[in-house]
Amino acid sequence: MNLESIRTLLSDLIQGTCSIDEVLNALRILPYEDIGFAQLDHHRSIRTGIPEVIFGQGKIPSQILSIIERFVSGNQNVIATRISPETVSFIKEKFPDLVYHEPARMLSIGAFPIPTQEPFVIVASAGTSDMPVAEEAAVTLELLGTRAIRLYDVGVAGLHRLIDRLELLHQAEVVIAVAGMEGALASVVGGLVSCPVIAVPTSIGYGANFSGLSSLLTMLNSCVPGIAVVNIDNGFGAGVISHKIAQKAKHI
Repeated sequence: MNLESIRTLLSDLIQGTCSIDEVLNALRILPYEDIGFAQLDHHRSIRTGIPEVIFGQGKIPSQILSIIERFVSGNQNVIATRISPETVSFIKEKFPDLVYHEPARMLSIGAFPIPTQEPFVIVASAGTSDMPVAEEAAVTLELLGTRAIRLYDVGVAGLHRLIDRLELLHQAEVVIAVAGMEGALASVVGGLVSCPVIAVPTSIGYGANFSGLSSLLTMLNSCVPGIAVVNIDNGFGAGVISHKIAQKAKHI
């Protein structure tokens, strides 16, 4: 339940189209609900503007399904990350209308806002292998209501591919730079644009990449001002931060 649904509920009460008991029943799950193995934060979107999102990794399918059922019963949209195709098949038996965003390994259920043309965030990935993390960022942006423009496979090994898109880069409210290996893309982008850059190191790379540690350290040690760094493979976190920046800029 979000602020808009509460506003509608109270309006219905004033107009007499629902009873006090119906309103109390709808509000009973605020602010959180204990279901034994999880405590669901139904109030998070009201406080922060971002709903609680299910992190699928480490959860068994039946647990994810139980959480989804409780969110749906509270008239909430559902977003889940790190969801396997096997889990999707299991959940789809109960919720056939779910959408599986396969490259991003995310699922969504519900009616989400349609992103406007502006402001927009560019999601740039160094290589095709970084796409799952980049897609997690892009899909997160879109589900939250911010337009995402994808620039994939524009890493520093072929810098002309990025330079060719400079005009577009200069129009973005935020650029998310997703890169593994040595993680140089964020510094290059940061030296070309005036907007904030959110750097996302990925675990893609050969042995000395240390599962993303080398790209993380490169990004943290960048001499380019205006770059913020999220954790390894955290496309979701980058998407949320960029959405908040873009929406704040929209109202300035």
